[in-house]
Amino acid sequence: MAERTNHQDYPLAPAKAHPRSDEESNNLSSDELRRKKRIKLAIYIVAFAVFQVIVITAFALTIMKVKTPKVRLGTVALSNVNTSNQSFDISFTTQVRIKNTNFGPYKYDATNATFTYQGEAVGQVNIPKSKAGMRSTKKVSVTVNVNSNALPSTSNLGSDLGSGVLTLSSHAKLSGKVELMFVMKKKKSAEMSCTMSINVSTKAVQDLTCE
Repeated sequence: MAERTNHQDYPLAPAKAHPRSDEESNNLSSDELRRKKRIKLAIYIVAFAVFQVIVITAFALTIMKVKTPKVRLGTVALSNVNTSNQSFDISFTTQVRIKNTNFGPYKYDATNATFTYQGEAVGQVNIPKSKAGMRSTKKVSVTVNVNSNALPSTSNLGSDLGSGVLTLSSHAKLSGKVELMFVMKKKKSAEMSCTMSINVSTKAVQDLTCE
């Protein structure tokens, strides 16, 4: 009897995957590099756009923002003080200071500063046409004379002079333009409103306030 040979059938091993050629590998690497470059370029573009927005916003909020100049009186130096029970005649020197905080000059027209006592004009001085430079203060020296000649007889001048303190107010309005970057011009009106108290006994200014 023929001897039976025991054997076991084993499945055939799968065929090995076809290896990628050098050309295919190079193509994949090139595609990956191009994709990464596109991503980097997109990131740079977005970052640059954000940076530009920040710069433009800061520029608009600082340099290009036009502020109203401020006008104030400087130190008042009395040179002549004559008073009686019902009258006064006072001369003094001071400075009209125009403070410009803009990044461009403020050019203003000529105007007058008026000094009043209880709402009645007692003196006036001219402020000539000029300009306050970029982020600077223009100082205009003036000599002022104020007197009671035009005051009505119904004023309280007698009692005020009797108390030893004479209070005067001053007002001026400058009309002009702020010039930015040599091309942009913005109209701005600057107003001065000051009050001074003169001690007629010591012949000195004891208080000066400006708004």
